[in-house]
Amino acid sequence: MAYEHVVFDLDGTLIDSRADLAKAVNHVLRTFGLPQLSLETVTGYIGEGARRLVQRALGTDHENRLDDGLRLFMEYYGAHLLDHTQLYPGIAAMLRQLAQRGVLLSVLSNKPEAMSRAILDGLGVLSVFRAVLGGDSLPARKPEPAGLEHLRSLTGTWVEKMLVVGDSLIDLRTARAAGIDFCGVAWGFGAEGLCAAGAQPIIDEPTALLAIVEGYRQLTPSLPPGPGARGGGG
Repeated sequence: MAYEHVVFDLDGTLIDSRADLAKAVNHVLRTFGLPQLSLETVTGYIGEGARRLVQRALGTDHENRLDDGLRLFMEYYGAHLLDHTQLYPGIAAMLRQLAQRGVLLSVLSNKPEAMSRAILDGLGVLSVFRAVLGGDSLPARKPEPAGLEHLRSLTGTWVEKMLVVGDSLIDLRTARAAGIDFCGVAWGFGAEGLCAAGAQPIIDEPTALLAIVEGYRQLTPSLPPGPGARGGGG
């Protein structure tokens, strides 16, 4: 195996959560009497946790309502985690095949850990993961490398045997900060940003990851994104 431990982003990589996140955001805006946002607009705000999502949705004119907005968001979203959210096609089979090969699997998300676990459990795949870290699991969140360093220490995996899989520049920056190889996915929220940053490889379907993990497909070094890069999944 080229890689013994694969760390996945959650939103935009394993799950399509756009509809439920957008409904939660628009619940906040509707409560405040503000205009609703499109699914596309909300999708562009995802990736750095709930507080940043709500902050972007409210905009600078209503930042004074951020704490109340975040509370409303968390209450609504917590009750509607799985209304529309689902695994991307082929994800469940890919996870099973990696686990059957003895590959350690983890999740590193900026979504709260309890919500991340509840979603994975509800979708029937929680048991395949050795660890699930959320944005509130450690003092620092992505793109800081603390989560990856914690997972490496937890599993005793060599850095060169770890692989980060994600859909966004946040994930790419996190992997680079930790000195860990990265593989992008084309089906998520931030593939255009990954392409613009020169990230390689970017796979088109989950099964393509198997060849990379097994070493049949070599990674091409990715160019690190600029310091202001953001966006994509969580």
